Amino acid sequence: MEACGSLSNLVETSPCCLLSVRVIRARNLRRADTLSHTDCYLTLWLPTASSERFQTKTVQNSKDPVWNETFHFMVQSKVKNILELSVFDEDVCQDEQLFTIRFDIARLPLNEKVLLYFSSNPKDQEKLEVEFELRNSLSVPETIVTNGTLVAREVCYLEFEIEKKERQKSKHELSLMMKGSHEGHQELSSGQSSFHYVKYKHPTMDVKLPKKDLDYAFGPCSYNRKERSLRLDINSLPTSKKIVLAEICIARENRSLVPVVAIMTTGGSTRSLTACYGSLRGLQKLNLLDCATYITGLSGTTWTMANLYRDAYWSKKDLDEQINEVKRQVTKCKLDGFSIERLKYYNRQLCQRKEEGQRTSCIDLWGLFIEYLLNDGEDNHKLSEQQQAINEGQNPLPIYTAINVKEKYSTLDFNEWIEFTPYEVGILKYGAFVRAEDFGSEFFMGRLMKRIPETRICYMQGMWSSIFSLNLLYVWNNAQSPEDFWHKWTQDQIADIDTEPHLPSRPHEQKTHLYTPAGPLSSAFRDVLTDRLSVAQYHNFLRGLQLDNGYLENDSFRRWKGTILDASSPNQLTQTEEYLSLEDTGFFINTSVAPLLRKERKADIIIHLNYSAGSQLLPLEQSCKYCAEQGIPFPKAVIHEDDKHLKECYLFDNAENPEAPILVFFPQVNDSFHYYKHPVLNALHQK
Repeated sequence: MEACGSLSNLVETSPCCLLSVRVIRARNLRRADTLSHTDCYLTLWLPTASSERFQTKTVQNSKDPVWNETFHFMVQSKVKNILELSVFDEDVCQDEQLFTIRFDIARLPLNEKVLLYFSSNPKDQEKLEVEFELRNSLSVPETIVTNGTLVAREVCYLEFEIEKKERQKSKHELSLMMKGSHEGHQELSSGQSSFHYVKYKHPTMDVKLPKKDLDYAFGPCSYNRKERSLRLDINSLPTSKKIVLAEICIARENRSLVPVVAIMTTGGSTRSLTACYGSLRGLQKLNLLDCATYITGLSGTTWTMANLYRDAYWSKKDLDEQINEVKRQVTKCKLDGFSIERLKYYNRQLCQRKEEGQRTSCIDLWGLFIEYLLNDGEDNHKLSEQQQAINEGQNPLPIYTAINVKEKYSTLDFNEWIEFTPYEVGILKYGAFVRAEDFGSEFFMGRLMKRIPETRICYMQGMWSSIFSLNLLYVWNNAQSPEDFWHKWTQDQIADIDTEPHLPSRPHEQKTHLYTPAGPLSSAFRDVLTDRLSVAQYHNFLRGLQLDNGYLENDSFRRWKGTILDASSPNQLTQTEEYLSLEDTGFFINTSVAPLLRKERKADIIIHLNYSAGSQLLPLEQSCKYCAEQGIPFPKAVIHEDDKHLKECYLFDNAENPEAPILVFFPQVNDSFHYYKHPVLNALHQK
C-alpha cells in the first residue's frame, strides 16, 4: 500500500516464537451416527503461521479417541494468532464437523509446557485434551510494519526455473502451488517464474508431475510416488536475502481553526440524483456551498457527484446548466439502452474489463447502463481524475461510500464501511488505504503486485448504487416482518468457554470460543436467506496482511467494529479474502455519514440531506442508534411529530458531548416548505 505519511514510528522488530501442539485425546465424544461411535480425526489451523491445515490420524469407532500427535508452528508474537482445533467424524460420503475450538495462543506462558482441557459439552463431560509449549526462537527478529490494527510482515521473492532436457518435446505443463503466496497456483512447462510469500510462514511448494515419461530436474524435495508430486520446503533452499516491507497508509489529521462543514446525502436512485442537484443549488444560493469541506454520497447521489466533479470548478458556476443537461439525459428514451448496437458495446466493454484482470458481473452491466442513462457516449472519466476539481480547494472533497460484506452472512451481521475519494480508497475499520488509481489492482502483504488499469467511473457508480445485492432477509425486513425470527437463522452458534486449568489473564488475549456447526436444514435455510443476487468484487488490497495482537484495542478498529466475527473469528475477517465484496450502503443504513465521523475529519456541522423513500426519519434514527452502539459522538436526534407533519429543517446537537457535531436535518417530504425562504437560517435563529 502506498504511504500517506511517515512510517518511522510504524516499523519495528518483533520476535517469532516456536509453538508445539500435542493433540493427546478426546473424551466422551457425541455420536454422529446412530449405529456406531464416531471415526474421529482432528485438524489444526493456524493461518497466521501456516497455510496448511494439519490433520491427525483417524481413530475408528471410539468415543474416547487417543491421537498423541505433535505439530509445530513458528508464530509472530505481534500478530493475533488464533488456533482452531476442529473435530470431525470421518464418513464415506462427507465428513461431519462436530465442533471447533478457537484458542488465542497469547494466553500461553513462555517456555512452559501447559496441559489444557477444553470442554465442548459440559453436560456430557465431552472434553479435548491438548498440550502446548510456546518457546522463544533463536532466529533473527522479524521486521514488521503495523498501524495498530494490521501487520505487514517480511515478504520473500522466490525465483525458479524449469529446464527440460533437449530430447523432451512434450508440451505438458507442471502444476505448481504455494498456498498462502500471492500467486497461489501456476501452470508452467518451462522457463522462469516466481512466488511471493511470507518468510516465516513455513512455505512449501507442491509440484504435480504431468506424465511419467517426463524427466525434470529439481532441488532437494520429498516425492510422493502415489500422487506423482514433489513437495519442497522453501526455507531449506539456499537463498540470497531479499526482503520487501509493506507501506501502510495512515490517515492524515485535519487541523483547522474554523468550523468544518460537511454535506451528507442519502440514496434513492434517480430521485436522489435529481433532488441532490436541487439541494446543492439551494445551498449555493445561500452561500453555504463555499463553506463546505466535504460532501458524501451513496447510491443515486454518487451519480450526481460523479457528474459534477468532471468540471474542476463546478461549485463556482450556475448549476442551472448542469441541471438542464441531466434532465435531458434522464428523460431520454430508455429503450435505446437495449438496442443491438448498445448490447454489442456492453459485451465489448465487459470482455475488455475481464481481459484487464477484473471480475465481471451483472453489476458491471448495470454500471454501463448508468453510463448510457447519464451520457450521450462513452464516459472515460475515472475517480482519480477528480483530483483536478479539489487540488486548489475550490470544491468540497467528494467521499463516496459502500460496504464490504461476506458470503453466508447477513448485512446486519457483517458490514464494513469503505470510502472512496479521488486520492485514496480504504476500509475505515482497518485504517488501511490505497491510492484511488490502484484500487482494483492486486496486492499482497501491503505490496502492489500487479497493476490493473483504473476502473472507469461508470462501473464504480454501478457498485455504489447496486440494485442486485439484495437478499431475501433484506426484503423481509423491509416488509416489516419479525426481524429477530428470521435473523436467528443466519447466525453462527458460538459460545465462550474456559480452559482447565484456568490460565492467568494476559495482555490482548481473547476468550476461547466453541463453534458448533449448524445442521443441514439450518444451513440450507441460511443460504436461502443470505444469498445475494450479485456483489461487486474487486481484488482485496488487504490480502495477506495479519491482525495486530492488540487490534481490538486500536482506536480505529474499536470505533468501526461491529461484525459478529470481529472478536470470535479473526481468522475469517477481510484480510484473509482474495476479493472484497462490495454493495450499496443502503442495504445496511441509507446514510453516507460514516466517513465524516472519523476523528481525523473533525466535522463540526453536518448538513443532512434526506432523499429516502418511505419514512423520512428512519435513516436518521438508524444512524443515531448505530453511533450510540459504536460509542461514536453524535447528536441525539429526536423528532416527536408524525411523518405527515415534518418541518422543513431541524437542528440537533449534543450539549453533553462537545465532540459530537451539530446536525442540520432536511427531510425531503415536509409540509412547511412554503413558509420559509431560508430554512437553514430560520432553524439557526430558532436555536
